[in-house]
Amino acid sequence: MPSETIFPAFFFSHGSTGMIARRTAPAAYWEEVGRQALAQGVECVIIMGAHWETPDETIRVSGNPAPAMQPVAWVPTEQYVNFDLNPDVKLAEEVRGMLDTAGFEVALEPDFEQIHDTFMILKWMFPGGRSLPHCVVSHNARWDPHFHLRMGAALRPLRNKALIIGSGGAVHNLYRNAWFSGVFYRDSLAQTAPPEQWAIDFGEAFSNVVTQNSGPALRRGIARLMAHPQFRDAQGTDDHYMAALFVAGAAGALEDEGHANYAGAENYELQSMRNSQFQFGDWPQAPHVTPVRAGMWEVTA
Repeated sequence: MPSETIFPAFFFSHGSTGMIARRTAPAAYWEEVGRQALAQGVECVIIMGAHWETPDETIRVSGNPAPAMQPVAWVPTEQYVNFDLNPDVKLAEEVRGMLDTAGFEVALEPDFEQIHDTFMILKWMFPGGRSLPHCVVSHNARWDPHFHLRMGAALRPLRNKALIIGSGGAVHNLYRNAWFSGVFYRDSLAQTAPPEQWAIDFGEAFSNVVTQNSGPALRRGIARLMAHPQFRDAQGTDDHYMAALFVAGAAGALEDEGHANYAGAENYELQSMRNSQFQFGDWPQAPHVTPVRAGMWEVTA
């Protein structure tokens, strides 16, 4: 693959576990990203989720050649258990080496188990039943924005062959969700009331930062949103935000200045969980922007 090829990076708001089983607008968008990846020659995927964190300074990289999938609430196991994760330990070692060279304490995790925030994305991206080779990177539980920006920056050179993906949430506050329909009816998509204004406002602020900035300004903007007056309304804890910083680090270098970033499909769950999707940079070949098609808004079981 030519060295000048740079693939886009993505931040996906994965939502609740119910998103595994329902074909929502984000799920259809993830499928479209997967189709683009296969068509345009992407070789592998590097993904940071929201549910694998380290309490010390050591970053972990998935090093299990046959990881189990942790059980998922609200979703029958047959919806996901037969999906071939196709983990790539060689890629994980390459990622480990690059983070080590950048000054991070980093180690492979041989007992890694896949969690829904990452295999949900891969399952929808590759509905043929087998993922592109991939590895998963943990985040750090001190939730330092600059730490995670530096992680993404260290891995930016791998965008010549890999999709760098963050799976978290632009608006993800479990404490402020309306849980009734989810708990009693296993239906996270029922909207019995409009989203609360804080979810609308912070979601728009996040989208504006992504789509109106590039290069180092993108990194500064994503980090600065942690001081936004509605950040704590939108993020009950910081864990779902670290993946956004990781992707901004990978897509916010000086070389990325002037390259557009795009908002993709979205939906709401549990009243105020806003599941927005974003593309950072262009695909090398047309179409340069992952299409958001009208049919994505049709929800099916």
